[in-house]
Amino acid sequence: MTTETKKQFTFRISQANATEMIVILYDMALQYLEDAGELAEKDFAGYQADVRRAGACIQELLRSLHMEYEPAGALRQLYLFCLRRLSQAEARRHPEFLTEVSGILIPLRDAYSRIAGQNTDGPVMQNAQTVYAGLTYGKNTLTENMADQGMNRGMLV
Repeated sequence: MTTETKKQFTFRISQANATEMIVILYDMALQYLEDAGELAEKDFAGYQADVRRAGACIQELLRSLHMEYEPAGALRQLYLFCLRRLSQAEARRHPEFLTEVSGILIPLRDAYSRIAGQNTDGPVMQNAQTVYAGLTYGKNTLTENMADQGMNRGMLV
């Protein structure tokens, strides 16, 4: 995952409500799966790391399930299947298993993306910095300016 992609995920996380956080986890898992697929033949250590990171995203999705609601049991089984496939993909170095897991995650991600717009709750992070579009163009430079630079971020003091 590139530094720019990490920055985009960080920004999205700081502005996301609970349902959007699930969509972001799917997006991150899919990005790691794509990256692992590209590294399968070139760099085994990078391939392994990206497969494990995708697995960590799926484990977080698994932990976020509310088992008292109906679809949670079915989602749990899908996530566990995906984790088994990722283990096989890592052990056997078979990128086709990554494609199979992506094929399972993409429709789930799309479904959560559709319902994320219905969640009117505010961002999960209450003390995150407000970001406004503030780009300044100069000769051979692009400067990003953000409002509330002096605001305390993270822990409330």
